[in-house]
Amino acid sequence: MAKRSFTIDTGKEQIEVEGHEHKNVAVKYLMKRRRSLLSTKDPAKVDKLFQELPNGVKIIGKQLTKSYKVAWERTGTGEFAGARFTFTMAEE
Repeated sequence: MAKRSFTIDTGKEQIEVEGHEHKNVAVKYLMKRRRSLLSTKDPAKVDKLFQELPNGVKIIGKQLTKSYKVAWERTGTGEFAGARFTFTMAEE
C-alpha cells in the first residue's frame, strides 16, 4: 500500500504529512506531541505544552475528511494506568 498525502488540521495550524490511513496519521501526530511533553524537564514548560495540546484533530485526505475528538490525561487511569500524558481518540 502506497503512502498518501494528508493534511492535519488542529484548529491552530495545518500540517502536510504522508501516511497510509487517517487514524494512523492522527496517532503518529499525537504521539509526537506526547513525546515532546515527556522529554521536557522544565515543569512550567510542561504545563504550557499540556494546555496547548489539541482536543480535536481533522485529517483531510483527497476525498475524505475524518475528525477525531482527543481526550488527554496527565496520568493514565484506564488501560495504561500510571502512564503519563495518555490520550484516547474517538471518531466524530
